[in-house]
Amino acid sequence: MGTVTAPTRSRLPPEARRSQLLDLGVRLLATRSLDELSVDLLAEEAGISRGLLYHYFGNKHDFREAVVRRAADDLIAQTAPPPGGDPLERLHASLAAYVDYVLANFEGYVSLLKGSAGGSEAVRAIYEEVRGVLSERIFTEDPDGEFIADTPHNRLVVRGWSALTEELVITWGTDRRAGRATVTREELLEVITGALPALVRPPSAG
Repeated sequence: MGTVTAPTRSRLPPEARRSQLLDLGVRLLATRSLDELSVDLLAEEAGISRGLLYHYFGNKHDFREAVVRRAADDLIAQTAPPPGGDPLERLHASLAAYVDYVLANFEGYVSLLKGSAGGSEAVRAIYEEVRGVLSERIFTEDPDGEFIADTPHNRLVVRGWSALTEELVITWGTDRRAGRATVTREELLEVITGALPALVRPPSAG
């Protein structure tokens, strides 16, 4: 496990210092479950007191929620499709970024999924927001409906496809980390990218 570099201890404005601590929290979460991400751990890695951390985050629940929120914002930003170009190629690029993000932040991402299933309402709300943004992006990135028409049928399909994509990527990542034989990254991307246009109704069908 790599060493996490703590933020420098130079004087910063409170918001900048809080943001720096959140960045450290996100890096720690990449290799730990949400339950393992404690105030004590972050204080030790940052070289500051627990009391100062409570000053920035209030309590451990607020701290974990803030880290999850920062991680969610990072995921949304990192998976934004490139501007312009063929819709299917843009989808492939966005999904490639998603797969890479999940692999790089596997423990924290799996923990977020478990937390959304039976954890705090705040974590569940953030998870649902992220899934909603990633699903909605299919339509907002194609406002004229040239690739996928914005219909109730297709919205339902996209929602299900998002869940399928998540499950396939997590299963693939679990097998890969365990050293079990699995498909290649490109084969995985071919499956999840090709599944969407195969499931939705084309624009001409309404």
